[in-house]
Amino acid sequence: MGRRGPLRPRGAGSRRVRGGRLPPVRRPRPRRCEGGGVTRIEPGVPAEDEVPDRGRRADAVRNIEAIVAAATRLLAVNPDVSVNEIAKAAGVGRVTLYGHFDSRATLVGEVVDRAIAHTDAALAEVDLDGDPRQALGRLLEATWHLTHRFGAVVVAGSQVLSPEQIRRAHDEPAARVRGLLVRGREAGEFRSDVPIEWQLSVIQAILHGASAAVHRGEITAEDAPALVRDTTLAALS
Repeated sequence: MGRRGPLRPRGAGSRRVRGGRLPPVRRPRPRRCEGGGVTRIEPGVPAEDEVPDRGRRADAVRNIEAIVAAATRLLAVNPDVSVNEIAKAAGVGRVTLYGHFDSRATLVGEVVDRAIAHTDAALAEVDLDGDPRQALGRLLEATWHLTHRFGAVVVAGSQVLSPEQIRRAHDEPAARVRGLLVRGREAGEFRSDVPIEWQLSVIQAILHGASAAVHRGEITAEDAPALVRDTTLAALS
């Protein structure tokens, strides 16, 4: 038996994108002409056999995005949703899903990472200037939409995230609310006879309670933002 070269680790040569693996990139090789010469490959000009590879990579990107989108939707309702349910909702098989994500934990971690990034970006766009009561109302409405979409996702990720990631997922949004509560207290808009941390806990309970009520069909998603805003502001007065 002849000597075998060193084994490459599984998946070596494959490219990674955020959230999954893409098929390996096939490099164009010079093609030999009938007369024995070699056809030079010009930079930027794909070889004929690259076209199928490019199509496979595009399919992989579409599959990854479909899997992450399906996982986000289902985890928001059920933090314990199975891989089979996610694959079915994404329109792919288990083999395809595991071809891009090594495990359920890897997929959940990717969903949570994206949720945190999306939340940070969305809340950063909320205008917090001016009257603290009105500013908090705007922030509460924006936060409810994000809580309804991603709240249970963070719960699902609690077993796969580091303590630092969990802290960041909660602390950065809370810091915005805390700042407005301080301003509102100083302006006499919000009551100051209870601890701010208690007020933050009440706000969190209202946000998550409204999301759960929508899932149960008790209120509509259209009515929820205003209900959250009005209920919270009344509790703070």
